Amino acid sequence: MEQPEGKERFLLEAAAPKQPGPALDSCEASPDEGLIEDLAVVDKKAVEQLTEGLISHYLPDLQRSKLALQELTQNQVVLLDTLEQEISKFKECNSILDINALKRALKLQQKRQKEELEREQQREKELEREKQLTAKPARRT
Repeated sequence: MEQPEGKERFLLEAAAPKQPGPALDSCEASPDEGLIEDLAVVDKKAVEQLTEGLISHYLPDLQRSKLALQELTQNQVVLLDTLEQEISKFKECNSILDINALKRALKLQQKRQKEELEREQQREKELEREKQLTAKPARRT
């Protein structure tokens, strides 16, 4: 049998199991044979068991957190609805206050106009009275 050289030899040596003692004949079966397949099965089972254990450990907390978040979201929706109602009430109150302010301004304007009209009428009466009091020349007959 030809001895591999260089890179091939290195790869074969690295892949070969390192065991102390005499080298095995190619006819003899290795005691590790089938072990890799068993490890793959054990690893799959272990992974499944670990996965189930991890899920069973964290799932209740995650479910409680999910419920708490749902409740929080519902509370926020209720809070937003309440806030919108309060804003509507506030706007309504402000509009009522504005209407009341406009009414007061209108009353004040009407009062001033009435006072102005009364002053004007008083001036006219005084002018008329002065006119009547002014001496008039007598008529010749």
